[in-house]
Amino acid sequence: MERAVLEMHQITKQFPGVLALDKVDFDLYPGEVHILLGENGAGKSTLMKTLAGAHEPDSGTIVVDGREVRIRNPKQAQALGISIIYQEFTLIPYLTVAQNIFLAREPLRWGMRGLVDRDRLYADSTAILKTLGISVDPRSVVSTLGVAQQQLVEVAKALSLNARILIMDEPTATLSDQEIEQLFGIIHNLKSRGVGVIYISHRLQEVGQIGDRVTVLRDGRSVGTYNVADVDINTLIKLMVGREVMEKADRRSLPNAPEALRVSHLHRNGVLHDVNLVVREGEIVGLAGLVGSGRTELARAIFGIDPFDSGEIVLLGKRLVATNPSLSIRLGLGLLPEDRKSDGLALILPVKDNVTHASLTRLFPSFILDFRKERAIAERYVRDLRIATPNIFRQVGFLSGGNQQKVVLAKWLATQSRVLIFDEPTRGIDVGAKAEVHDFMRQLARQGVAILMISSDLPEIVSMSDRVYVMREGTIVKELEGEDINQETIIGYAMGKGEGQ
Repeated sequence: MERAVLEMHQITKQFPGVLALDKVDFDLYPGEVHILLGENGAGKSTLMKTLAGAHEPDSGTIVVDGREVRIRNPKQAQALGISIIYQEFTLIPYLTVAQNIFLAREPLRWGMRGLVDRDRLYADSTAILKTLGISVDPRSVVSTLGVAQQQLVEVAKALSLNARILIMDEPTATLSDQEIEQLFGIIHNLKSRGVGVIYISHRLQEVGQIGDRVTVLRDGRSVGTYNVADVDINTLIKLMVGREVMEKADRRSLPNAPEALRVSHLHRNGVLHDVNLVVREGEIVGLAGLVGSGRTELARAIFGIDPFDSGEIVLLGKRLVATNPSLSIRLGLGLLPEDRKSDGLALILPVKDNVTHASLTRLFPSFILDFRKERAIAERYVRDLRIATPNIFRQVGFLSGGNQQKVVLAKWLATQSRVLIFDEPTRGIDVGAKAEVHDFMRQLARQGVAILMISSDLPEIVSMSDRVYVMREGTIVKELEGEDINQETIIGYAMGKGEGQ
């Protein structure tokens, strides 16, 4: 049998108050895609950061090519042929593709110390990109590239380091189906060259599409390694969360409920075109469409982040021809943004500050902060939303993705918003946290809160929505109800194939 390129034995890592890894075993063979699954906080990232040299294990051994090694820093990991592509890219946006691929390793002109050989730099970059089948100009500035192209540049950068072990953390989180297919083609190319790929994902359907074996972590422990052909998605979910997680449609029809939000003939030049929609009290209305269809732009216009040129918004009975976030919050509208880290949270602040940030004016109209009241409110939402944090003073940046999303939700609940826009509410969070967020959204709807939910996850749209609007090219092309809410119909209208039906 072929020797493993990587073996990790009994890896243990403890942080203050948290046993992140508890005697975890993991291995990888050349030309294999070994998928690593687990809920947020299960230990996946800690295990991979240990392999990549960002953390040193407290105990355990790492064996590369049959030789025990000690990896103290990322440079040592790279020297061993280990590269990691993080979910949040490490590219420098104002440099070219070639400069990023060979950053700090630029080829120099012979006999001319410190002078970069640009011809060789671009030639070598072109060769690497061509080998991977990546059609990106090495002279392009990275900031001009789309997310999918930047992802491929990260792969090229890793391969320029002669990586034999490539770690990919949530590589498809922000990609379209077509871009995912291209990335999978690159991964198959890497497999054929003998590169071992460790693939972290919350998209369980990808296990069967790209994986050879799968290891599941739960609470810092390995609960098993399986051949992909021997396990189904339901089994993997149960292994991850330790219980059955059932998601099924619970659709309601509320045609006579009062309107909470009405958007009429909303137009923004080049972005939105004559958009009309209604969300009633107690409804969850899905907003579906392909990436670039204008869904997030619509949410930003409704909330007042971006201006619109014409049209009007009626929010809880107030007619508006212009708005801004402060006014929206005062009137009872909340927005859970697509990018929670950049737009929804202050990562360096504690949980309590993030929870109360948007409601300070309402909570403390005299502008005198009552610390006991602030603490009581934060503790209430931590308890109600089951936010996994040692205490309310924990810096939000140290929480898992699912718990960060719950903090964003708590922030808007603290404002007592009666209309909520959820933009990709479960992107990048595990199935257990996803089910909890869904349950809480349903609870809010039963309490009369109106919810507009934007999602690229079609099963989520189908299972959660009472009605669905489909967007394409900046406008609403179809409203769906009842039995018409299914993946085939939604994608048909999103791609322009459903017109004329």
